[in-house]
Amino acid sequence: MYDLTAFQRDLLYVIAGHEEPHGLAIKDELQNYYETKINHGRLYPNLDTLVEKGLVEKGSLDKRTNSYTITDRGYRELEARHEWESQYIEDV
Repeated sequence: MYDLTAFQRDLLYVIAGHEEPHGLAIKDELQNYYETKINHGRLYPNLDTLVEKGLVEKGSLDKRTNSYTITDRGYRELEARHEWESQYIEDV
């Protein structure tokens, strides 16, 4: 997870929090969080990177729409990140 950008980590969290979201749903979620527009040229190459790293699987909802699912490895990476962060943040 150390080699991912913050944006890629946020993509993982959004994908993990939804059941097979499609690209536009992920984009909408992150636009709400970042409070800024996210263009396709930023979103899809980063999703492809997560697929290439084996953290996310890309499926197809129809001929035009891809879905994304976090892999077991992706969940393990998120859990490891959570454990690492927890050592620096006490219960709030």
